[in-house]
Amino acid sequence: MTFPVFDGHNDLLLRLQRAPDRRVEIWLKGEGRGHLDLPRMLKGGFAGGFFAIYVPSSLPPGARGYDAMMDSPPYDLPLPPMVDCDHAQAVSLSMASHLMWMERASQGRFRICRTAAEIRDCMARGVIAGIMHIEGAEAIDERLDTLFAFHAMGLRSIGPVWSRPTIFGDGVPFAFPASPDTGPGLTETGKDLIRLCNELKIMVDLSHLNEKGFDDVARISDAPLVATHSNAHAVTPSARNLTDRQLAQIRESGGMVGLNFATAFLRPDGRQSADMGWEPMLRHLDHLLANLGEDHVGFGSDFDGATVPKGIGDVTGLPALQAAMEAHGYGADLMRKICHENWIALLERTWGA
Repeated sequence: MTFPVFDGHNDLLLRLQRAPDRRVEIWLKGEGRGHLDLPRMLKGGFAGGFFAIYVPSSLPPGARGYDAMMDSPPYDLPLPPMVDCDHAQAVSLSMASHLMWMERASQGRFRICRTAAEIRDCMARGVIAGIMHIEGAEAIDERLDTLFAFHAMGLRSIGPVWSRPTIFGDGVPFAFPASPDTGPGLTETGKDLIRLCNELKIMVDLSHLNEKGFDDVARISDAPLVATHSNAHAVTPSARNLTDRQLAQIRESGGMVGLNFATAFLRPDGRQSADMGWEPMLRHLDHLLANLGEDHVGFGSDFDGATVPKGIGDVTGLPALQAAMEAHGYGADLMRKICHENWIALLERTWGA
Protein backbone atom coordinates (compact mmCIF):
# COMPACT_ATOMS: atom_id res chain seq x y z
CA MET A 1 0.00 0.00 0.00
CA THR A 2 1.18 3.51 -0.76
CA PHE A 3 -0.09 6.95 0.23
CA PRO A 4 0.59 10.47 -1.06
CA VAL A 5 3.51 12.06 0.78
CA PHE A 6 3.55 15.57 2.21
CA ASP A 7 7.14 16.40 3.10
CA GLY A 8 8.64 18.70 5.72
CA HIS A 9 11.71 19.99 3.89
CA ASN A 10 13.46 20.17 0.52
CA ASP A 11 16.12 22.33 -1.14
CA LEU A 12 14.96 22.27 -4.76
CA LEU A 13 15.01 26.09 -4.87
CA LEU A 14 18.75 26.04 -4.22
CA ARG A 15 19.26 23.94 -7.36
CA LEU A 16 17.25 26.46 -9.37
CA GLN A 17 19.14 29.37 -7.82
CA ARG A 18 22.47 27.85 -8.85
CA ALA A 19 21.37 27.24 -12.45
CA PRO A 20 18.57 29.71 -13.29
CA ASP A 21 19.12 29.44 -17.05
CA ARG A 22 18.32 25.72 -16.84
CA ARG A 23 15.26 25.91 -14.61
CA VAL A 24 12.90 24.69 -17.35
CA GLU A 25 15.01 21.55 -17.76
CA ILE A 26 15.46 21.13 -13.99
CA TRP A 27 11.83 21.68 -12.92
CA LEU A 28 9.52 20.94 -15.83
CA LYS A 29 11.36 18.42 -17.97
CA GLY A 30 13.40 16.69 -15.29
CA GLU A 31 17.03 15.86 -16.00
CA GLY A 32 17.24 12.92 -13.63
CA ARG A 33 19.72 14.83 -11.48
CA GLY A 34 19.28 15.67 -7.83
CA HIS A 35 16.25 14.36 -5.99
CA LEU A 36 13.29 16.42 -7.19
CA ASP A 37 11.58 17.68 -10.31
CA LEU A 38 7.95 17.88 -11.41
CA PRO A 39 7.84 14.61 -13.43
CA ARG A 40 9.50 12.57 -10.65
CA MET A 41 7.33 14.14 -7.94
CA LEU A 42 4.23 13.02 -9.81
CA LYS A 43 5.71 9.55 -10.34
CA GLY A 44 6.78 9.14 -6.70
CA GLY A 45 3.50 10.25 -5.15
CA PHE A 46 4.92 13.51 -3.78
CA ALA A 47 1.80 15.50 -2.83
CA GLY A 48 3.58 18.60 -1.56
CA GLY A 49 5.82 20.04 1.11
CA PHE A 50 7.92 22.88 2.48
CA PHE A 51 10.18 24.47 -0.17
CA ALA A 52 13.14 26.07 1.56
CA ILE A 53 14.65 29.44 0.77
CA TYR A 54 18.24 29.03 1.97
CA VAL A 55 21.22 31.37 1.57
CA PRO A 56 24.44 29.34 1.18
CA SER A 57 27.38 30.15 3.43
CA SER A 58 30.77 31.21 2.25
CA LEU A 59 33.07 28.28 2.90
CA PRO A 60 35.46 28.60 5.85
CA PRO A 61 39.04 27.32 5.56
CA GLY A 62 39.11 23.54 5.10
CA ALA A 63 35.42 23.33 4.23
CA ARG A 64 36.09 21.53 0.97
CA GLY A 65 36.93 18.51 3.07
CA TYR A 66 33.58 18.54 4.90
CA ASP A 67 32.15 15.51 3.07
CA ALA A 68 35.21 13.41 3.80
CA MET A 69 35.17 14.48 7.46
CA MET A 70 31.49 13.57 7.82
CA ASP A 71 32.20 10.10 6.50
CA SER A 72 34.96 9.56 9.07
CA PRO A 73 33.56 10.25 12.55
CA PRO A 74 34.16 11.70 15.03
CA TYR A 75 33.91 15.21 13.58
CA ASP A 76 33.06 18.72 14.74
CA LEU A 77 32.82 21.10 11.78
CA PRO A 78 33.29 24.81 12.49
CA LEU A 79 30.25 27.05 12.19
CA PRO A 80 30.27 29.26 9.08
CA PRO A 81 30.28 33.03 9.66
CA MET A 82 27.15 35.15 9.93
CA VAL A 83 25.54 36.12 6.60
CA ASP A 84 25.00 39.79 5.72
CA CYS A 85 21.32 40.80 5.73
CA ASP A 86 21.43 42.75 2.46
CA HIS A 87 22.99 39.79 0.66
CA ALA A 88 20.53 37.38 2.26
CA GLN A 89 17.57 39.52 1.22
CA ALA A 90 18.69 39.61 -2.41
CA VAL A 91 19.23 35.85 -2.57
CA SER A 92 15.99 35.09 -0.72
CA LEU A 93 13.93 37.32 -2.97
CA SER A 94 15.43 35.59 -6.00
CA MET A 95 14.58 32.15 -4.59
CA ALA A 96 11.04 33.23 -3.71
CA SER A 97 10.71 34.35 -7.32
CA HIS A 98 11.81 30.91 -8.51
CA LEU A 99 9.06 29.36 -6.40
CA MET A 100 6.48 31.69 -7.93
CA TRP A 101 7.81 30.86 -11.40
CA MET A 102 7.42 27.14 -10.60
CA GLU A 103 3.74 27.72 -9.90
CA ARG A 104 3.18 29.64 -13.14
CA ALA A 105 5.24 27.31 -15.32
CA SER A 106 3.56 24.16 -14.01
CA GLN A 107 0.25 25.12 -15.66
CA GLY A 108 -1.91 24.05 -12.75
CA ARG A 109 0.14 21.09 -11.52
CA PHE A 110 1.82 22.99 -8.64
CA ARG A 111 0.39 25.63 -6.30
CA ILE A 112 1.84 27.75 -3.50
CA CYS A 113 -0.47 27.25 -0.50
CA ARG A 114 -1.11 29.65 2.36
CA THR A 115 -3.74 27.65 4.28
CA ALA A 116 -4.27 24.04 5.24
CA ALA A 117 -7.57 24.11 3.34
CA GLU A 118 -5.67 24.97 0.16
CA ILE A 119 -3.36 22.00 0.75
CA ARG A 120 -6.30 19.65 1.18
CA ASP A 121 -7.88 21.03 -1.98
CA CYS A 122 -4.65 20.48 -3.93
CA MET A 123 -4.36 16.91 -2.70
CA ALA A 124 -7.97 16.19 -3.66
CA ARG A 125 -7.26 17.42 -7.20
CA GLY A 126 -3.82 15.85 -7.63
CA VAL A 127 -2.03 19.23 -7.59
CA ILE A 128 1.35 19.43 -5.79
CA ALA A 129 1.08 21.82 -2.82
CA GLY A 130 4.04 24.01 -1.92
CA ILE A 131 4.70 26.00 1.26
CA MET A 132 7.15 28.89 1.17
CA HIS A 133 9.67 28.31 3.96
CA ILE A 134 12.79 30.25 4.96
CA GLU A 135 15.64 28.17 6.43
CA GLY A 136 17.75 30.59 8.45
CA ALA A 137 16.22 34.04 8.93
CA GLU A 138 19.15 36.15 7.73
CA ALA A 139 16.88 37.90 5.20
CA ILE A 140 14.81 39.35 8.06
CA ASP A 141 16.12 42.70 9.28
CA GLU A 142 16.65 43.64 12.92
CA ARG A 143 13.37 45.61 13.04
CA LEU A 144 11.58 42.57 11.53
CA ASP A 145 9.97 44.70 8.82
CA THR A 146 11.01 42.26 6.10
CA LEU A 147 8.97 39.50 7.73
CA PHE A 148 5.78 41.35 6.75
CA ALA A 149 6.93 41.55 3.14
CA PHE A 150 7.76 37.85 2.90
CA HIS A 151 4.49 36.98 4.65
CA ALA A 152 2.63 38.96 2.00
CA MET A 153 4.49 36.95 -0.66
CA GLY A 154 3.27 33.70 0.91
CA LEU A 155 5.79 32.86 3.64
CA ARG A 156 4.16 30.56 6.19
CA SER A 157 7.15 28.82 7.83
CA ILE A 158 10.57 29.99 9.02
CA GLY A 159 13.59 28.63 10.86
CA PRO A 160 15.35 31.33 12.91
CA VAL A 161 18.73 29.77 12.14
CA TRP A 162 20.58 27.34 9.93
CA SER A 163 23.78 25.82 11.35
CA ARG A 164 25.51 29.19 11.81
CA PRO A 165 25.02 32.29 14.00
CA THR A 166 22.40 34.93 13.17
CA ILE A 167 21.14 38.07 14.90
CA PHE A 168 18.36 35.83 16.27
CA GLY A 169 20.36 32.95 17.79
CA ASP A 170 22.88 30.21 17.09
CA GLY A 171 22.59 27.02 15.08
CA VAL A 172 24.17 23.73 16.01
CA PRO A 173 27.36 22.64 14.24
CA PHE A 174 27.57 19.44 12.23
CA ALA A 175 29.18 17.35 14.95
CA PHE A 176 29.20 13.66 15.89
CA PRO A 177 29.02 12.44 18.55
CA ALA A 178 27.79 15.65 20.16
CA SER A 179 25.02 17.24 22.18
CA PRO A 180 22.73 19.94 20.74
CA ASP A 181 23.66 22.06 23.77
CA THR A 182 26.29 24.05 21.90
CA GLY A 183 25.85 27.74 22.67
CA PRO A 184 23.68 30.58 23.95
CA GLY A 185 19.93 30.92 23.51
CA LEU A 186 17.92 33.37 21.44
CA THR A 187 18.86 37.03 21.38
CA GLU A 188 16.24 39.60 22.35
CA THR A 189 15.66 40.16 18.63
CA GLY A 190 15.23 36.41 18.23
CA LYS A 191 12.59 36.37 20.94
CA ASP A 192 10.77 39.23 19.20
CA LEU A 193 10.89 37.24 15.96
CA ILE A 194 9.15 34.28 17.60
CA ARG A 195 6.42 36.51 19.04
CA LEU A 196 5.78 38.14 15.67
CA CYS A 197 5.69 34.76 13.93
CA ASN A 198 3.03 33.68 16.42
CA GLU A 199 1.06 36.85 15.69
CA LEU A 200 1.26 36.32 11.91
CA LYS A 201 0.62 32.55 12.19
CA ILE A 202 4.00 31.74 10.63
CA MET A 203 5.19 28.30 11.72
CA VAL A 204 8.55 28.29 13.53
CA ASP A 205 10.94 25.48 12.55
CA LEU A 206 13.32 24.35 15.32
CA SER A 207 15.57 22.25 13.07
CA HIS A 208 19.21 23.50 13.26
CA LEU A 209 18.53 25.52 16.44
CA ASN A 210 20.70 24.75 19.45
CA GLU A 211 19.25 23.44 22.71
CA LYS A 212 19.11 26.73 24.63
CA GLY A 213 17.46 28.41 21.65
CA PHE A 214 14.97 25.54 21.45
CA ASP A 215 14.12 26.04 25.13
CA ASP A 216 13.62 29.77 24.58
CA VAL A 217 11.14 29.10 21.77
CA ALA A 218 9.32 26.58 23.99
CA ARG A 219 8.95 29.23 26.71
CA ILE A 220 7.85 32.04 24.38
CA SER A 221 5.77 30.44 21.66
CA ASP A 222 2.04 29.84 21.87
CA ALA A 223 2.13 27.57 18.81
CA PRO A 224 2.99 23.86 18.51
CA LEU A 225 6.74 23.17 18.51
CA VAL A 226 7.92 21.80 15.17
CA ALA A 227 11.17 20.39 13.80
CA THR A 228 10.60 19.89 10.08
CA HIS A 229 13.66 17.72 9.38
CA SER A 230 15.31 16.26 12.48
CA ASN A 231 15.87 12.81 13.99
CA ALA A 232 16.34 11.12 17.37
CA HIS A 233 19.55 11.84 19.29
CA ALA A 234 19.10 8.62 21.28
CA VAL A 235 19.53 6.61 18.06
CA THR A 236 22.15 8.78 16.32
CA PRO A 237 23.98 11.17 18.68
CA SER A 238 24.45 14.00 16.19
CA ALA A 239 24.22 17.62 17.37
CA ARG A 240 21.50 18.05 14.72
CA ASN A 241 19.19 15.48 16.32
CA LEU A 242 16.65 15.94 19.11
CA THR A 243 17.04 14.61 22.64
CA ASP A 244 14.23 12.75 24.37
CA ARG A 245 13.70 15.81 26.58
CA GLN A 246 13.15 17.95 23.47
CA LEU A 247 10.82 15.33 21.99
CA ALA A 248 8.78 15.45 25.21
CA GLN A 249 8.43 19.24 24.89
CA ILE A 250 7.29 18.86 21.28
CA ARG A 251 4.74 16.21 22.27
CA GLU A 252 3.36 18.33 25.12
CA SER A 253 2.88 21.29 22.76
CA GLY A 254 0.96 19.24 20.19
CA GLY A 255 3.85 19.66 17.77
CA MET A 256 5.58 17.53 15.16
CA VAL A 257 8.87 16.12 13.89
CA GLY A 258 9.65 15.26 10.27
CA LEU A 259 12.07 12.34 9.82
CA ASN A 260 15.19 13.63 8.05
CA PHE A 261 16.47 11.28 5.31
CA ALA A 262 20.05 12.63 5.61
CA THR A 263 22.25 9.60 6.20
CA ALA A 264 24.57 11.35 8.68
CA PHE A 265 21.59 11.92 11.00
CA LEU A 266 20.19 8.40 10.49
CA ARG A 267 23.16 6.05 10.73
CA PRO A 268 24.14 5.06 14.27
CA ASP A 269 27.80 5.54 13.28
CA GLY A 270 27.15 9.11 12.09
CA ARG A 271 28.65 8.53 8.65
CA GLN A 272 27.35 10.27 5.54
CA SER A 273 27.59 7.19 3.30
CA ALA A 274 24.43 6.30 1.36
CA ASP A 275 25.30 2.61 1.65
CA MET A 276 22.70 1.64 4.25
CA GLY A 277 19.51 -0.35 4.48
CA TRP A 278 16.10 0.52 5.92
CA GLU A 279 16.80 -0.47 9.52
CA PRO A 280 18.23 2.90 10.71
CA MET A 281 15.26 4.82 9.29
CA LEU A 282 12.83 2.43 10.93
CA ARG A 283 14.68 2.68 14.27
CA HIS A 284 14.32 6.46 14.17
CA LEU A 285 10.65 6.23 13.22
CA ASP A 286 10.01 3.76 16.03
CA HIS A 287 11.76 6.02 18.54
CA LEU A 288 9.93 9.14 17.37
CA LEU A 289 6.59 7.34 17.51
CA ALA A 290 7.33 6.02 21.00
CA ASN A 291 8.22 9.49 22.29
CA LEU A 292 5.80 11.66 20.32
CA GLY A 293 2.82 9.46 19.56
CA GLU A 294 1.44 8.49 16.15
CA ASP A 295 -0.18 11.89 15.52
CA HIS A 296 3.08 13.86 15.68
CA VAL A 297 5.52 12.19 13.25
CA GLY A 298 5.96 12.73 9.53
CA PHE A 299 8.66 12.97 6.86
CA GLY A 300 11.19 15.80 6.41
CA SER A 301 13.30 14.37 3.61
CA ASP A 302 15.88 17.14 3.04
CA PHE A 303 15.75 16.15 -0.65
CA ASP A 304 18.26 18.11 -2.74
CA GLY A 305 20.01 19.19 0.45
CA ALA A 306 21.55 15.97 1.75
CA THR A 307 22.89 12.51 0.98
CA VAL A 308 19.96 10.07 1.27
CA PRO A 309 19.97 6.25 1.58
CA LYS A 310 20.56 4.43 -1.69
CA GLY A 311 17.28 2.53 -1.24
CA ILE A 312 15.44 5.83 -1.71
CA GLY A 313 17.73 7.45 -4.24
CA ASP A 314 15.34 10.28 -5.08
CA VAL A 315 11.66 11.16 -4.77
CA THR A 316 10.65 8.11 -6.82
CA GLY A 317 11.93 5.96 -3.94
CA LEU A 318 9.12 7.02 -1.59
CA PRO A 319 6.99 3.94 -2.45
CA ALA A 320 9.95 1.70 -1.56
CA LEU A 321 10.21 3.40 1.84
CA GLN A 322 6.51 2.83 2.42
CA ALA A 323 6.91 -0.83 1.48
CA ALA A 324 9.64 -1.13 4.12
CA MET A 325 7.37 0.52 6.70
CA GLU A 326 4.56 -1.89 5.87
CA ALA A 327 6.90 -4.88 6.13
CA HIS A 328 8.03 -3.51 9.51
CA GLY A 329 4.44 -3.78 10.75
CA TYR A 330 3.03 -0.29 10.29
CA GLY A 331 -0.67 -0.43 9.45
CA ALA A 332 -2.59 1.62 6.91
CA ASP A 333 -3.93 4.20 9.37
CA LEU A 334 -0.48 4.89 10.86
CA MET A 335 1.18 5.10 7.45
CA ARG A 336 -1.45 7.54 6.19
CA LYS A 337 -0.79 9.77 9.20
CA ILE A 338 2.98 9.70 8.76
CA CYS A 339 2.80 10.21 5.00
CA HIS A 340 0.58 13.29 5.02
CA GLU A 341 -2.27 13.58 7.51
CA ASN A 342 -0.12 14.59 10.48
CA TRP A 343 1.48 17.48 8.62
CA ILE A 344 -1.85 18.89 7.46
CA ALA A 345 -3.37 18.55 10.95
CA LEU A 346 -0.30 20.28 12.43
CA LEU A 347 -0.70 23.18 10.02
CA GLU A 348 -4.38 23.46 10.94
CA ARG A 349 -3.34 23.71 14.61
CA THR A 350 -0.65 26.30 13.78
CA TRP A 351 -2.27 28.42 11.07
CA GLY A 352 -5.93 27.91 11.93
CA ALA A 353 -8.56 26.34 9.69
